[in-house]
Amino acid sequence: MADKVLIYSRFPKTMMARFAERFELLDTAGKPAREVFSADQLAGIRALLTAGGTPLGAEAMDLFPKLGAIVCYGTGYDGVDLKAAAARNIAVGHSPGANAASVADIAMILMLAVTRRILVADQYVRSGDWAASKQSSMMRPHAGMAGRRIGIYGMGEIGRKIAARCAAFEAEIGYCSRSKYNLPYQYFPALEALADWCSVLMVAVRAGTETQHVLNADILKRLGADGYVVNVSRGSVIDEKALVAALTDKSIAGAGLDVFEKEPHAPDALTALPNVVLTPHIGGHTVESHVAMQDCVLANLSAFFEGKPLPYGVKSP
Repeated sequence: MADKVLIYSRFPKTMMARFAERFELLDTAGKPAREVFSADQLAGIRALLTAGGTPLGAEAMDLFPKLGAIVCYGTGYDGVDLKAAAARNIAVGHSPGANAASVADIAMILMLAVTRRILVADQYVRSGDWAASKQSSMMRPHAGMAGRRIGIYGMGEIGRKIAARCAAFEAEIGYCSRSKYNLPYQYFPALEALADWCSVLMVAVRAGTETQHVLNADILKRLGADGYVVNVSRGSVIDEKALVAALTDKSIAGAGLDVFEKEPHAPDALTALPNVVLTPHIGGHTVESHVAMQDCVLANLSAFFEGKPLPYGVKSP
């Protein structure tokens, strides 16, 4: 009999196909587990699969008295209460670095699109304004990439790949991270100093309580009127109200966002702004990334049911 795995978050069935070949899946389709399955069914669950950003606290864990493993599909695990999991001897796993290249790519796309006004330029052509030689203030020249100062907040796998891509564009690179690494980039011990220095702030830090709204009005003000922010981390890292205000009054020049505070909804105030480029959390949404993430999930689940440590485990706090 195949081992049972509860699908705690909502995932497309195509993304679960490989897991269904190896395990018996109990899919909640994103609904509360007790609304879909009986208490007896939940009582036997030993492992569950979740999206890292889905809230999963102590009360939810208590629904599964035999739970021994929480496996996150993707790099993030910010929704999981790690202290509660550790108190219950529940192992937590994720897919470290599996989607790093794809997320770094979308960061570059967003940066180039917003700094070079690609969406505005596209509309300028489609509307016929270009053919009519109609003047547009949005089409005035903007600074290019060569020599631009790009600050990267978070120098993990994603941050490093962003840095390598930015270097190919002949940009200057600085970073702020919990640790200083042996890297050919300027290190800033504080986010404030990095924001003062750079003209594009790339957000690739791991989300958590310590980074909640860390990009506040003060940080945005430090970027200045010619500054841009690109977020491929989590929406919680930026104070969205402060960001809207900064974009509206042109305290900063623009933003490129792949993540939002309340997904899948982007605030109307953001969608109405011409100096913002928005994508629906597709940073890691490539074929290669999904295969790599699924490989990690399969390795973690297989190891758990074999009584072995998770090969891609998250360290307890």
